[in-house]
Amino acid sequence: MVLRHNGTALVERLDGQDFDFDYGWRLSGTGTWRLADGDGGQVVRLELTTRTRVDRRLPMTATGASAPEPPSTYSWEFSVDRDRHRALTLHFFHGDPDAGNAYVMTRETAS
Repeated sequence: MVLRHNGTALVERLDGQDFDFDYGWRLSGTGTWRLADGDGGQVVRLELTTRTRVDRRLPMTATGASAPEPPSTYSWEFSVDRDRHRALTLHFFHGDPDAGNAYVMTRETAS
């Protein structure tokens, strides 16, 4: 995921949020993002507006004979926190919300 200063975003192989994670698809494409105030603090709202590719994560963990088609557009909401070194982190929860499984994004440093 690349978040640009002008509010545009590039998404590569990003899994679904909450129960959508269980379907096993990964979306790629372009969209927009913005920093907003959420219930528990600041959040990054990411909108995939143009899907360019769908990949699958195996094994799929969804139950049932058929999973729905991957969406052509999608929205994520990442919580904004600080790690133990005070660096910013973005994460969302996946699967059953009661399980507390976090999908944490790491920042790639410039080379």
